[in-house]
Amino acid sequence: MAKRNNWLLRLLGQQSNSLLTTVTTVIVLLTILFAFIAWFIHGLSVKVENDNHITISETQIQSLRDIGEWEFLAINDEELVDTVRHGMFSDDELTRIYYGTLRLGIDMADVQDGWISVEGDTITAVLPQVKLLDTNFIDEARTKAFFERGTWSQQTRANLYEKARRQMLSRCLTHSNMESAKQNASSQFYGLLQSMGFKHIKIRFSDNDKRIE
Repeated sequence: MAKRNNWLLRLLGQQSNSLLTTVTTVIVLLTILFAFIAWFIHGLSVKVENDNHITISETQIQSLRDIGEWEFLAINDEELVDTVRHGMFSDDELTRIYYGTLRLGIDMADVQDGWISVEGDTITAVLPQVKLLDTNFIDEARTKAFFERGTWSQQTRANLYEKARRQMLSRCLTHSNMESAKQNASSQFYGLLQSMGFKHIKIRFSDNDKRIE
């Protein structure tokens, strides 16, 4: 009976050792597996890069140029101009009122090569200088005589027209109005690029200053 008990004890001991070995092996394998998974995930996280690079296609650039003339400020003006011709017995006088609307803006046909560029996540646009979009800004249909005495030639009337034109240019093409138009241009072009999906935007104007004389 004692021999049988000893045999059972040895058998149980061998089974316990075998179970312990199995459990230990499983734990080691699981540890290795978890270590491998952790290493693999870490490797993936290292390889994932935050690519903020943006691009703009030639089609998009051309669509911006195709906008053409873009008005940002309209100024209504009226000028009273006159001329006097002295005579022996009386003086002749011609006084006329001229109305005009001066439109300030940019012409996208004036952009220079490389006017729009991308660096990283930022797009930079160099716009042409704000200018007078239409030099024929006087509305001749609204022009009327305020006072007229005597007979006047077409040349005299043309001279009055030119005088009124010069006065309108002087009165309306002020630094304040030009800056206001530039601010409007910058704001609206910024909004346009935003609507195209760009987030980081820089707007500036070219150094070429086109003036109207």
